[in-house]
Amino acid sequence: MNAPFPAGDAGSITRVAGIEVGHFTDTRRPTGCTVVMAREGAVAGVDVRGAAPGTRETDLLHPSNLVDKVHAIMLAGGSAWGLEAATGAVRWLEERGVGLDVAVGRLPIVPAAVLFDLLVGDMRIRPDAAAGYAACAAASSADPTEGNVGAGAGAVVGKVFGIQHAMKGGVGTASVTVDGVTVGALIACNALGDVIDPDTAQVMAGARTDDGRGLRDTRRALLRGQPPQPLLAGTNTTIGVVATDAILTKVQAHRLAIAAHDGLARSINPVHTMSDGDTLFSLGTGRAGKSLGMMVLATMAAEATACATVRAVQAARSVTTAEGLYLPAMADLRG
Repeated sequence: MNAPFPAGDAGSITRVAGIEVGHFTDTRRPTGCTVVMAREGAVAGVDVRGAAPGTRETDLLHPSNLVDKVHAIMLAGGSAWGLEAATGAVRWLEERGVGLDVAVGRLPIVPAAVLFDLLVGDMRIRPDAAAGYAACAAASSADPTEGNVGAGAGAVVGKVFGIQHAMKGGVGTASVTVDGVTVGALIACNALGDVIDPDTAQVMAGARTDDGRGLRDTRRALLRGQPPQPLLAGTNTTIGVVATDAILTKVQAHRLAIAAHDGLARSINPVHTMSDGDTLFSLGTGRAGKSLGMMVLATMAAEATACATVRAVQAARSVTTAEGLYLPAMADLRG
């Protein structure tokens, strides 16, 4: 059998010149937020595929709209409440003179997306503006920490047959470099479906069997006629950012975000469901000074996204909440 995807150094989104990442992880319950920052501004796009998204300032990223550069992307837990974390990022950036020149000051542009982690611990604890501010203060160009951190602290995967049979998700990151151009991705994976190995189609983490010791394989279980547990819409969602140092137009950035969803489709099954708000942003810093063309960049974006999604469950660790919910990690089942 092939080795689990990926092998060796998977890279990270901060290998893209001009990109910084910072996490805030709440110590009171598993939740938090993650900022992907481009202080000098980056051409941006977005593609929303899930039917239950929670987002902020995504309309301005449409290719026909005016603003073509953003200064950060905020990813957060806490469902719609977590969108407040972006306000903290705006304040942090404004204090440092970063933002769009609006004559009377500089306005930081910070789109955001959230995932639902309110079933993991006390739902009254959610990322807020202070959390977003702290994530920015922690940002650096070092390889980001993965697993139970930031927006992925309360992430869970494989909930089709109930959260009691699910497993721990998290944050993962990866990058691909071709001919001096890098494309990287950072994914907070809180998918309703299973995470699968893109190379072998083997289930890596997701819905567990009734005894909790094995993997059910959600796709095959559904096709056998096993009924899913009734689902509350929007209680899942995978969110993330794909970034490149290639030169991009706003239209190309939009297409790159679309292509990145191919990576989710290769690494999550089922994906883009009525109960997920799957949203991916794209950033182009232009620091490489060239472009490889959209065929190559799109291929790299999908690859980095799939790899980062896998990394999210590989790096995750088990959680037991005060309420008694146990969420094992991939490493626990393999062990």
